[in-house]
Amino acid sequence: MTLSTDLDLSQIPFWGLPQAERMEAFRKLRRLERPVFVPEQTVPFVGGGPGFYALVRHADVTEASRNAAVFSSEPCSNSIPDMPRWLSVYFGSMINMDDPRHARLRRIVSRAFTPRILAKMEEDLATATAEIVDRAIEEGPGDFVAQVAARLPVRVICDMMGIPPKFHDMVLRRTNVILGNADPEYTGIDPNFSRVNVARGLAKLLRAGFSLNRLAARLGDERRKRPTGDLVSLLVNGDERLTSQELGSFFILLVVAGSETTRNAVAYGLKLFTDHPDQRELLLGDFDRHIVTACDEIVRYATPVIQFRRTLTRDHELNGTAYQKGDKVLLFYNSANRDEAVFTDPDMFDITRDPNPHVGFGGPGPHYCLGAHLARREMTVMYRELFTRLPDIRAVGEPDFLLSNFINGVKHLRYAF
Repeated sequence: MTLSTDLDLSQIPFWGLPQAERMEAFRKLRRLERPVFVPEQTVPFVGGGPGFYALVRHADVTEASRNAAVFSSEPCSNSIPDMPRWLSVYFGSMINMDDPRHARLRRIVSRAFTPRILAKMEEDLATATAEIVDRAIEEGPGDFVAQVAARLPVRVICDMMGIPPKFHDMVLRRTNVILGNADPEYTGIDPNFSRVNVARGLAKLLRAGFSLNRLAARLGDERRKRPTGDLVSLLVNGDERLTSQELGSFFILLVVAGSETTRNAVAYGLKLFTDHPDQRELLLGDFDRHIVTACDEIVRYATPVIQFRRTLTRDHELNGTAYQKGDKVLLFYNSANRDEAVFTDPDMFDITRDPNPHVGFGGPGPHYCLGAHLARREMTVMYRELFTRLPDIRAVGEPDFLLSNFINGVKHLRYAF
């Protein structure tokens, strides 16, 4: 089945539609007999292919996620076209790999989430959150994303990696370019993908990737010569270690993946609690009781990562649909998280929702997000700080959303307190 013209999610302008219209389109897709085939848009200097199947049901997304031997992350999972070598050198991290390469890298980078590192992270997180809120109060309310939500994950990840504070603003700017690679505000690429604008946008993307990669690689070189016992020292020394290139790619993955989940969930959450005062009152009535399920409900509702790609390694049948070797499929987490077959009243924001088998951190399987625990902790600490010190904080107006078919990002959100 081919996609009808009124559901043209292959084109970037579709992703500029109001979110309610997009979610209605996915609701229609979930009601179809089988996944639709979407012709792929060709991007100048990058290329394209014949298209992909849109997996929009929770059952399809979770089953494909579990079966990594058939639904492969290679040659790439974070790009619909195959990523050229000159891009993959910076953005071809372990999320674009299968075992055994993926298992090796995941085993090494899991050192970033040991109990000792996480304990140190809790201290850094509390300090960073308090200082960010201090600064926001001093500046006065303006853009919640720029003043609060975007600052926290970059600060935490840079502290984890030992990146000096003087580089934090640069890391944030480069992260915005990488996350917003199709948004004119960050890259200048127009929705029609003209060759001139795409070339300019890709040049900005490459500069961002190069500078972040180089920053991490230089730090890795220093820690090989003079280990300090910090995270980077653990990653580049020992029997299994990251090369300079692998460290750079991991840092880009960590700062980008860490940024998009936390910054967008925190920003989206403020808007949700503003629009649903009953849920805000429920949370503040017993914060410790409700915050865990509240964080998962925010991630489900917002779904910061819209989709990832998989490629079939062989002919395979999934839930009654036959696929052929080489077919591309996109796992639409945003749609799976609103699947009526799994979630009661899926368009309702309910912080007591339990169970909540959302796929906001990816589906089950080897590529489930390593940083899910960190994201939940960042959200918890930030909301506690905000609602304790600024009990009247609220969003003002509608968010300015990122133009992207990959990240459900909030660029700007005005707020008051």
